[in-house]
Amino acid sequence: MHYDQLIQNWPDFSQRITTFIQRLGLDSLQLECDHCALRVNSHQAATQLSQEFEQHGQVISNNMINGRPILIIKLNKPLSLEGLDVNCVELPYPSDKVYPQEGWEHVELVFPSPALTCEQLIADLVSVVPDISDIINDNVTDIKVKQSSPKGDNERLANPTIAFKSNGICVKVHPQSIEAIIASES
Repeated sequence: MHYDQLIQNWPDFSQRITTFIQRLGLDSLQLECDHCALRVNSHQAATQLSQEFEQHGQVISNNMINGRPILIIKLNKPLSLEGLDVNCVELPYPSDKVYPQEGWEHVELVFPSPALTCEQLIADLVSVVPDISDIINDNVTDIKVKQSSPKGDNERLANPTIAFKSNGICVKVHPQSIEAIIASES
């Protein structure tokens, strides 16, 4: 997997993600897409992509999260997702999990909310997108929902996250942008 391949694959991935965002009913909210994320299965691939992405942006965070390095690269020229600028790429080094497909895996949307927990975030989200409650309550079987509160070693902001997964792609929703989280570390 190389940077050029990822850029070539972006239009297909962004179309699939856009369709999924519409299916979730999140498209009407006009949310910020603060970053997209890759999945790779080897340290060698992650190191190579890191070096390639650094030619097109700057690493703004290199943090240990859940026992592995995760880089956030702010791009010199944002990627475009249906008119939204995607300014950052998350490049996690692999854990012991093997992904069936390497490459683009998810996008993360910022849903402005004062939520400090996943339960509060769900309540806020359902209040503006009532139909999403069927998905969250497992009434839509092809969409898997996961709640988490990932946290880097020095982060000071709570950022509860709801992940919606289907057909090898994922859309995550959280209240804080990645750049706000990184700023909270200092």
